[in-house]
Amino acid sequence: MSLLKRIDTVCLTVSNAEKASNWYQEVLGLTESFIGDDYRILRIGNSGVPLTLEEGAVNSSQIQTAYPIFYSDNMAEMYTILKEQNVKVSEIQNDGVNKFLDLYDPDGNRVQVCYWE
Repeated sequence: MSLLKRIDTVCLTVSNAEKASNWYQEVLGLTESFIGDDYRILRIGNSGVPLTLEEGAVNSSQIQTAYPIFYSDNMAEMYTILKEQNVKVSEIQNDGVNKFLDLYDPDGNRVQVCYWE
């Protein structure tokens, strides 16, 4: 018997929840589904796992070891749109199974986007 049923949300710490939410909506097309005093919850496509942006102290010297990985079926378009919006983004990588790229939000949080068949 498993005590855990699912992942409820993925959290990122941001310096300003409202500004970060606007960025994730404008740049990545996420939809805000809940506004709390110091956090925002964003829906990711038709996924059941949302992204929660929690306002707090952001330390750029900390190493971010956990990061969300989103899925896209159009990596080339994603890359072009991100570059046009001056988002810090890596080149599209291919490890033989997955195509992926890393991008960084205004607080320096790493986010990855992948595609696989």
